[in-house]
Amino acid sequence: MRPDPKMSAAPFNRPHAVLGALLLSLAAGAAVGFDELPGSGGRADLSEADKARVATITRPTRNFSKAERYEAMSGGAATSTAAINADSFSHFSENLTFQQEEGFKLGNALFRKVWVSSPSSTHASDGLGPLFNSRACQNCHLKDGRGRPPEPGATTSTTFFRLARPPADDAERAQLDALKVLNFPDPVYGGQLQDFAVPGLAAEGRMQVEYTEETVTLKGGEKVSLRRPHYSVTDLGYGAMDPTTTLSPRMTPPMIGLGLIEAIHEADIMALADPDDGDGDGISGKAALVRDKESGRLVLGRFGWKAQNASVRKQSAEAFAGDIGISNPLAPAAQGDCTPAQTACLAMPDGVQKRLGDTEAPDPVLDLVTFYSENLAVPARRKASFAPTLAGKKAFYDIGCIACHTPKFVTRRDARDTAQAFQLIWPYSDFLLHDMGDGLADGQTVGLANGREWRTPPLWGIGLTKTVSGHTFFLHDGRARNLTEAILWHGGEAQAARERFIDLEKADRDALLTFLESL
Repeated sequence: MRPDPKMSAAPFNRPHAVLGALLLSLAAGAAVGFDELPGSGGRADLSEADKARVATITRPTRNFSKAERYEAMSGGAATSTAAINADSFSHFSENLTFQQEEGFKLGNALFRKVWVSSPSSTHASDGLGPLFNSRACQNCHLKDGRGRPPEPGATTSTTFFRLARPPADDAERAQLDALKVLNFPDPVYGGQLQDFAVPGLAAEGRMQVEYTEETVTLKGGEKVSLRRPHYSVTDLGYGAMDPTTTLSPRMTPPMIGLGLIEAIHEADIMALADPDDGDGDGISGKAALVRDKESGRLVLGRFGWKAQNASVRKQSAEAFAGDIGISNPLAPAAQGDCTPAQTACLAMPDGVQKRLGDTEAPDPVLDLVTFYSENLAVPARRKASFAPTLAGKKAFYDIGCIACHTPKFVTRRDARDTAQAFQLIWPYSDFLLHDMGDGLADGQTVGLANGREWRTPPLWGIGLTKTVSGHTFFLHDGRARNLTEAILWHGGEAQAARERFIDLEKADRDALLTFLESL
């Protein structure tokens, strides 16, 4: 059934969704109490009058004759209105105070910082690795934008393998059931394949990819070639992987709007969850519940390709540890992703400077990088009120894309940072997990996300990918070379929307792409 726009994004119209999420968690074996569920108390930050106001303003439009009020300001008052160029993803939120701008710039410097191996004369910069994928955050998120996929024969990319294996015994299954862990690392290579190492140490291996082409015919006879990737690992430095270990390629996503995403109230995201497809629309998004290691409570995951992290700080900490091998307050292991089987790696010197702190990136380093990441502004829309854009917007709504790509939210009044508080934002995502079919399946479980499920990625800024990142590769592994290919890879819950896209007249397909390019 085609989703009804009146029901797709109104955050207060589906009270059964929280109970559905609870039942799903219990079915998965998690020891979850109702009072633990994030957002189960509704939007306590709003008055009743404000709840009604928010429900009205976030309801998807049915009027495509003009742009909606404030539609061009994708990030609310935090939106960047700077000139469009290659730096469009690198501006700070426009509603920061002067003092906050200083913190943003300090965070930017640390985000660009190149780390070196230990020991070195630059004590505040050593600690790299010993195994790593990159020497700086900016190297993977070049200009704070999207990474690049691996290409046949290339030696480097900004895509890497997540490694995970299934539980080996009842004790490990119990950990998964209680959401105490997301999955289990390869016993030799850990949770991520690192393709670089400090001097004197072997790298773990190299990602290899080969593509085969397959053709899809659109209405009117236009043919589109899709490239299907086939992944493997070569030059393994420490012997064979566990035969049950899965390889999941992950391309680095753009950095914009992260603080605004964290400021969306849990209740609004949970209200969109429908794990058992209770309304029969074919869409059964589920919340990515994860257990916070510090408090022990369940929280809502919303960052990462499988929504495995609940906060920008946690996402930043894991990137420091896994990608660069830099320990920090949330990931304190100085040897990064080294495993007990990698004894030479564990014996390498670390970069901890006791006079600075207990980790290689102690606070305020992690705090400043987190603040920077939270306040990279979403650029303003282009041509939101133009007739071709509005025609494409109508097609986007009509074929059911908004069933997962929820257009808008109003952030919480009590957000930690006032720059993100009570803003009307337009991310075009529900931040839930959806079954995307066999074509995009990676076979890897991450918490409640199974091997076919992915978080709906936000679409804001997607039309500036070429301008900022110099390419138009999309999806979790960059297999799609343009937006048309990205749509045609949609399967599972999105299969019906994909088929409607194929059946559109060429003028309507072109208009839909024009709409996406305006975001």
